[in-house]
Amino acid sequence: MFKTAADARRFFDALLPLIAGARHCDIVVAPPFTALAACVAATRGTNVTISAQNVHGLPDGAFTGEIAASMLVETGCTGVIVGHSERRQYYNETDESVHRKTKTSLAAGLTPIVCVGETFSEREAGQTEAVLKRQFEEGLGALTPAEFSRILMAYEPVWAIGTGRTATPEIAAQAHGYLRSLAADAFSPPEASALRILYGGSVKPDNIKGLMAQPDIDGALVGGASLDPKSFAAIVNY
Repeated sequence: MFKTAADARRFFDALLPLIAGARHCDIVVAPPFTALAACVAATRGTNVTISAQNVHGLPDGAFTGEIAASMLVETGCTGVIVGHSERRQYYNETDESVHRKTKTSLAAGLTPIVCVGETFSEREAGQTEAVLKRQFEEGLGALTPAEFSRILMAYEPVWAIGTGRTATPEIAAQAHGYLRSLAADAFSPPEASALRILYGGSVKPDNIKGLMAQPDIDGALVGGASLDPKSFAAIVNY
């Protein structure tokens, strides 16, 4: 819940020159709903695409305050974050709703960035793999292979979101490897290999290199460090 449309335009005025030469990765920014159209306009013809932060699980209906996938498509955004840890933590997002939102997003032509991850108490209790398995199977297990090939995943340990704690590269890579093994079992080894899994959780310019050195970490879902153009550019250009 940061940046008005005017703020977002100023953000891209500063960011785009800093990342204009970046061709080694895909760059996606997910602003608030009210800034989506402004961000799409500001990034047209650049190496940045725009995603939304959330979507409803049904294509339309009497759900005051919610937003439909078709509305997101109309703004020009191409993707949407589904099941972000803050949505799960503060708004009771469930694996079932993650599944519905993923299917609805795919049907509308959006690319879902589907988030999974355990809480601190679950990690301390040795339940990390059990939680990830449940979230994967209930949120994504019923997708068709064609649908699965269109999603991205993000591993977001809830204990590392906005806390300053960051999973070590080795801890993150272990979780990413486990998620990839779940994908291989549910779909196929080639589809698991093609799956792009991002790490999210207090990603900063000073830890991105170590995280990206891990073989199963394909990118980063950046939170607070993305609010400053120089900080975000340093992560993009690491």
